Amino acid sequence: MEMNVSNNEHVDVAPKKKGGLNPTFILPLLLLVGIAIYLFILGSTNNFRDDARIAGHASVAFADIEAKELHPESFMGIIYMGGPIVPILITFMVIVIVFSIERFFVLRKASGSGDLDTFVVNIRNLLNQNRVDEAMEECDRQQGSVGNVVKEGLTTYKALAHDTTLNKEQKMVALNKAIEEATTLEMPMLEKNMMILSTLGTVATLIALLGTVIGMIKAFFALGSGGGTPDAAALSIGISEALINTALGIGTSAIAIILYNYFTSKIDGLTYKIDEIAMSIQQSFAEFH
Repeated sequence: MEMNVSNNEHVDVAPKKKGGLNPTFILPLLLLVGIAIYLFILGSTNNFRDDARIAGHASVAFADIEAKELHPESFMGIIYMGGPIVPILITFMVIVIVFSIERFFVLRKASGSGDLDTFVVNIRNLLNQNRVDEAMEECDRQQGSVGNVVKEGLTTYKALAHDTTLNKEQKMVALNKAIEEATTLEMPMLEKNMMILSTLGTVATLIALLGTVIGMIKAFFALGSGGGTPDAAALSIGISEALINTALGIGTSAIAIILYNYFTSKIDGLTYKIDEIAMSIQQSFAEFH
């Protein structure tokens, strides 16, 4: 009966593991944000001189103006000249920033309210003295993913300590299984949306390469279409577009990879702490029961 109560507790814990942003709703919204940044911030008339709209043609959109008629006078205007791939790369950068902030707070919450190293030391000391109830109280104070997993393990520990139907080997197997199940319930929350950062670390470079190729195509077209006197303005715009896309893609990819590795190391650290305490729980149970 006590083991059934423990299993029910596992079921109750599962809904709590849902957390973080939902990509299904957030990604389309961030795409709109990226396009808005491109059109209304980078494409603002304040970033250009001799703009057709400033000259009295307010109804003229940038899409109706040849690129060589635009004269950027700020860095944002230069980025705007990168062409249609730029809003996609801006969206990638916004996605990386938003989901990195989200992962930071989720992992910070998963660590618990107190210092994690101190928590591990306290739990191990209490287990060495077989003070399971006090260890569970310590988990309630710590909270977070580590605290949740340890408390699940200690709950099973207490149930098995009073169980007379299983032998010692069976109890050890059941205890190890309970800890593994509790860890499995926590891991999806820790790793959620990490694939987005990992994917953008690669895809941003490829999309930037596409923009670079398009820019170079425009440059070589300008070089060849002018015969003996190539259009210098069109040539320079094509090369500029290629380099702008390259810079944005490399920058976005580098930031995504760095943050992905940082958060992965944080998750590995939490997993290591869980494994460390799990080993202490098993050793304590083997010694006292």
